[in-house]
Amino acid sequence: MRIKIINPNTSQAMTETIAASANQYRRQDTEIVATSPESGPAAIDNYYDEAIASVGVLQEIKKGLTERFDGFIIACFTDPALQASREISSVPVVGIGEASMLLACTVAHKFSILSMPKSSAASMHDLLTRNGLESRCASIRLIDIPVSEIGDKLTETKQLLLHTAREAIAEGAEAILLGCAGLAGLDKEFEKQLNLPVIDGVVAAVKLVESLHDYGLHTSKVLTYRTPKSLQPASF
Repeated sequence: MRIKIINPNTSQAMTETIAASANQYRRQDTEIVATSPESGPAAIDNYYDEAIASVGVLQEIKKGLTERFDGFIIACFTDPALQASREISSVPVVGIGEASMLLACTVAHKFSILSMPKSSAASMHDLLTRNGLESRCASIRLIDIPVSEIGDKLTETKQLLLHTAREAIAEGAEAILLGCAGLAGLDKEFEKQLNLPVIDGVVAAVKLVESLHDYGLHTSKVLTYRTPKSLQPASF
C-alpha cells in the first residue's frame, strides 16, 4: 500500500524527521511518501497557523487522490483540516493527534499530552473535546518553546519535556503522547527513561492506516463526510 504523509507546515527538516519515523515502523510492503505544502506557515503554533495550513493540506489531499494513494496522514497533532479532508477523500485520512489518543486508550487508562508552545493549550483542549476523550486525559503539559526551534534547541527541549513528563506521571499519567510531529523519533528514548508507554503520533497514524487498509475500511459517505456538492460532478 501507499501512504501519503502531509506535514502541514513548510519545514523540510521536519518533513524528513516525520518520514524517518514513519519508515522505521512501516511494513515492508508499505510505501511512505512524506511531503509538505508549497506555501504556508513554517511552523504551527496557534489557531492562525492552523487555518493557513489547512488550505495546503486540502490541496495535498486532492493531489494525492489523483496519485491514487491508499491513505493519508496529517502530521500535526491538532489535526488541521482533518474533517474537511475526510469529506473529499474516500480512502482513510488519519490525524496524528487522534491516532495517538486512540492508541493510548488501548494501553493506558489515563494519558498526558506533552507538547509546545504554551499558547497551544486551547487547541489541545479542543482536540480532546472533538474526540470525546477529555475523561481519558490526565493532563496537557506544555513547554514554552516554539515548534520552529525544536531542532536548534533539541537538548534543552528534551530535558524540559522529560522533566514535564515526570510531573505528569506524578499526577496520574499512565502513558505519554508526544504532541508534535517535530518530536517524532523520541518515543523509545523517552520510554526507556520514563518506564511507561510513550507514543509517537506519526507511528500511531501509520499503523492505523495500515490496519484500515488491511480491513478494507473506507471513509463513510452516508452523512457527515459526504462529498461537498461543490466537488460533485454536475448532473444534467
